[in-house]
Order: sequence, then C-alpha cells, then structure tokens
Amino acid sequence: MPDVEAESSTQPEAMEEEEPLFSNLDLFLFTLIAGLIIYWFMSRKKAEPIPEFKKLDQPLSLLPLGRNIVVFYGSQTGTGEEFANRLSKDAQRYGMKGMAADPEEYVMCELSRLAEIDNSLAIFCMATYGEGDPTDNAQDFYDWLQESDLELNGVNYTVFALGNKTYEHYNAMGAYVDKRLEELGAKRVFDLGMGDDDGNLEEDFVTWREQFWPAMCEHFGVEASGEDSSIRQYELKEHNDINMNKVYTGELGRLKSFETQKPPFDSKNPFLAPVIVNRKLNKAGNRHLMHLEVDITGSKIRYESGDHVAVYPTNDTAIVNKLGQILGVDLDMVISLNNLDEESNKKHPFPCPTTYRTALTHYLDIIHPPRTNVLYELAQYATDPKDQENMRKMASSAPEGKALYQSFVLEDNRNILAILEDLPSLRPPIDHLCELMPRLQARYYSIASSSKVHPNSIHICAVLVEYTTKTGRLTKGVATTWLKNKLVADNGHKSTVPMYIRKSQFRLPFKASNPVIMVGPGTGIAPFMGFIQERGWLKEQGKEVGETVLYFGCRHKNEDYLYQEELEEAEKTGVITKLNVAFSRDQEQKVYVQHLLRTNKEDLWRQIHTDNAHIYICG
Repeated sequence: MPDVEAESSTQPEAMEEEEPLFSNLDLFLFTLIAGLIIYWFMSRKKAEPIPEFKKLDQPLSLLPLGRNIVVFYGSQTGTGEEFANRLSKDAQRYGMKGMAADPEEYVMCELSRLAEIDNSLAIFCMATYGEGDPTDNAQDFYDWLQESDLELNGVNYTVFALGNKTYEHYNAMGAYVDKRLEELGAKRVFDLGMGDDDGNLEEDFVTWREQFWPAMCEHFGVEASGEDSSIRQYELKEHNDINMNKVYTGELGRLKSFETQKPPFDSKNPFLAPVIVNRKLNKAGNRHLMHLEVDITGSKIRYESGDHVAVYPTNDTAIVNKLGQILGVDLDMVISLNNLDEESNKKHPFPCPTTYRTALTHYLDIIHPPRTNVLYELAQYATDPKDQENMRKMASSAPEGKALYQSFVLEDNRNILAILEDLPSLRPPIDHLCELMPRLQARYYSIASSSKVHPNSIHICAVLVEYTTKTGRLTKGVATTWLKNKLVADNGHKSTVPMYIRKSQFRLPFKASNPVIMVGPGTGIAPFMGFIQERGWLKEQGKEVGETVLYFGCRHKNEDYLYQEELEEAEKTGVITKLNVAFSRDQEQKVYVQHLLRTNKEDLWRQIHTDNAHIYICG
C-alpha cells in the first residue's frame, strides 16, 4: 500500500492557494445534517424482542441451582413430569427446596456433585416407553448411564417407575435406573416404586408417596411444616394493554411459528400439514372409522413405514366455553402465569402471555379425569364443608378415600367440568385451575402409508371415540373428534394438522426375502397398510420379496372391513400372499384372528421355524 503521507507531501504548494471545494458554511451544514441523521437512527425505539417458549440450546449446570431435592423425570405423555412436579412441590412442606428437572436440559455428569449439598436427594420419576425403552427426553441420560463409570458415592436417590404390566418389559427403565445408580455407588434411601397404568397408576403413586415422605423425614431428621394449605407455584399477571402480536395463540415453541414455518419440525416446532383427504372407511354401523391424508410437500419431513405421526389436537370449544361460563370469567383476557421461583428454568406452565381461551383450548388437558392432587388443591375453594372433606379424602391413601376417588372420578369418568357441575359449591379461581391442569399431549398414530409410494403425504387410520358415561354425559375423544372435523372444503380452504414424526423400531425386515406375518385387527391394520405398499413397491423394483401374510379382524364384512378394496387388490396382484380375515359377528359363534392363526398353525410354524418369518402384531 503506498505511503499516503509521502504522497501528500509531494503536492505542489500552489494548490494551497486554490479556492476550497466547500466553504466553512457548507461544512457546518453538512456536519449538522449528518449529526441529526445519526441521532435519529440511534434514538429510535428498538423493537422489543418476541419472547420464545423453547427448549434450551445448552444444558444447564445442576449445582448453582441450590436445591437439595431434585426430581428428574422421563416422560412421554406428561404423567412422569406431572408426578415430578408434585414431589418437588411437596418438598416445600418439609422445609426443603425442590425442583423438577428434565434430564435432557441438564448436565447429568454433575449428578455426583449433589453430594456436596446438605440433605440432598435425587428422585427419578421414570416412565418406560415402547419395548422397555427410555422416553425421548431420557434417552441421553440412559446412554450416559450405560457408558459412565462416574462414582456417585454420597448421592442419595430413590426411583418411582411408571409402566404397564401388560407389556413384556414392565417398568424396565425405572428398574434399570434404580439398579445402575446403585452400581455407580449412589445410596438408595427408599425402595423402588412401581406404578402400573393397567391398574391404577394414580393410586400406586399416592401410596408410594405417602410412605416415602415420612421415611425421608426420618432419614434427614426434618419435620413436616404441618401446612395443609395449597402452595402456589405461579402468580397471575393480567395484561390489559399488550401488543397482540406478542400473545401466544396455540404455538408450542417459537411465537408466530404457525405463521412462518421453518424446518426442522419436531415436538416444539410442529409442521402445519394440510388435510387433503378425510373419508369414512366403514360402510355401515354406528361407529365412525376414518382415513386421513395430510400433505407434507416442501416440509423436508421424512418417514419410514412403521413410524408414528404425532398430532396436536385442540379441546372442544363447547367445553371451553362452559368452563368460562361456570367460573364467570372473560376467556379472552390476556394473562401470564409466572413462576414464583425466579431461579426455576420453567418460567410458565404453558406458553405465556396468552388468553384463558387459548390455554384451555390448546395447552391444557381438560378432558381426562383430574388426578388426586388437583382435587386436594382445589378443595379449599369449596364453600360446602362436605364437598371440601370429600375432595381431601379422595386425595388420601386411606381405603375409603381411594374407593371414593375410584367411583366418583374414575368409574363415572368425570372431567373437571363435570366435577364443577356436580359440586356447585366449588368455584375456584381460573388461574389456579390452569396452574393445576396437566398439559394437553400430542396423540400418536401408526402411519398407514409407505414413503416409497407416498413421499409427500402421510396417511392416518383412526376410529372416533365416543361414549356415554355412568352420569349420562356424552364423552368424545379429544383427538379423534378433532380429526373427524378436519374436512376438505370445496372452496379450496384446507384444514391443517400440527404434526411431526416420531421414529419407531417397528420395521420391515432388512432382507425383503424374509416372510412377514402381520396380525392387525381393527385400526391395528394401519402400519400394515404401509408395509403392504412397501412390499408391493419392492416387487415392482424387481426385488425378491418373501411371503406377505395378513390376519385382519373386524365385526362385519359389510360394515367395517377396512381397506377391503385395497387389500383384495393386493392379494390379487400377489403382493399379499395370503389374506386371512375374521368377521367376529357375521355368524352365531364369534371368530377372531386368533382362531384363524390356530387353524393355520402348521403353515404358521413352517414360516417361523423354517423360513425365519418376522411376526408383527398391532391392535
């Protein structure tokens, strides 16, 4: 680069005598205008950032939290998280500082440092998912436990497992965490709890919890505060003057994510898939079985046969309106529920700010019968002493209380609206109700298509859930009612479904030449429609494809023989080697798929023993 100073010094002196290009007045005015422009840019009010309700990019450290009770949860449907929140809230009654923690958001290798905190305890509420697998949010923790040789000496722990004993690997995840923590040197301070969703999971948890806390008091030498009053976790803030562009309207993560869609799409950022087909599958009968197709063109979403599609439904507007009416509130009031614990990572129970209407429609489960802790917390608002007593009794582990909860809530299938209707003295503040209600969860459906044949669409097969309870109320399934109403309009308007893909282990054999035997009564046929489409595609590609045998069952051939035309065509073209259909009620003696399997036992054994057939059951 040339020396500027040297060049300047060589300019002839005569130039100094030339008239300047700008006068002093010109320079002054130029400087003044430039200054004003800079001031205008600098002094403009900066746009407020749009808040995001999202998962943390970086895991958090456990130690700075200063809690002596940390309740980790592995949760797929929200129950494990709900139990963890209840236990962390309990800790306050014993003068301890508790918190619920998602292991996915924390540095779990710091678990050993809990030993540095006096009277510390790690509680694990771990659900088992699928075939003995960890839940999605506990997968990394599970992998770490398997690989880690970290010494956990001095760490106190206990585990409550959530599972279903009808599955082969009952509570496998909870049992593994319990065993592995002990192997790493941690001290089990209370026995493993086993919750069975096939029985009464709530009762199992309440019984375990009521034995657990007295044991903890004895272990740590602390006493309960004796306070039976409700402990609020969130405080209400009403927004009377707020920019509505900053108010959540159903989004799960990023504000306005439903208006400006950005991949990748997942549980916090679902894709709004247009519904392009919604048809009734059954020809007659009083049930409604449906086939939907949603368009994923341009979403970059990929799926395989056997995967699940997760959809986020909304609650029935009639029930939401009734709740607002019975509690006498303006559902369109914009509110935030802010965590009273400022150090907590969970700032709100659901995306805020939002309206009560949006919270009750998109974010909260108002259809399932409420758990005992909800009744306990709301009891204080009942003005009738008898109602108050019964609500508290139902939350106890006393046999009489368990029986009352079983009959009044579970067997009569009362949701929160039904309880408010049947207990007219109970009129809680709606913000406390919203604080206590569990989150509305995604619903999972086996995908009824193959991406080899339908790369730009996902097919769903479902049956409308609708029944009358013992109290005479008509109860409708949240998701299936919502899906049934996702109609394709003639005017070109398309209903949309917020969805994402959850990977599955339910896969066709790697070698296409392996025979497959599929047993799928009713809507259990869904994943096998994808399998059949894929086997047909493989045959078209010239691949050697093994026997493809289907056992399907329904009530009547002329009513609910799902996908009859497609299945019979597949058998006709040789894609299905043998189609076995059981119509259970078309004759005097009922016939089910297991009867057909028994009839074909020799052929079945040959396929399994000699030909290495893969067997799939879904129903």
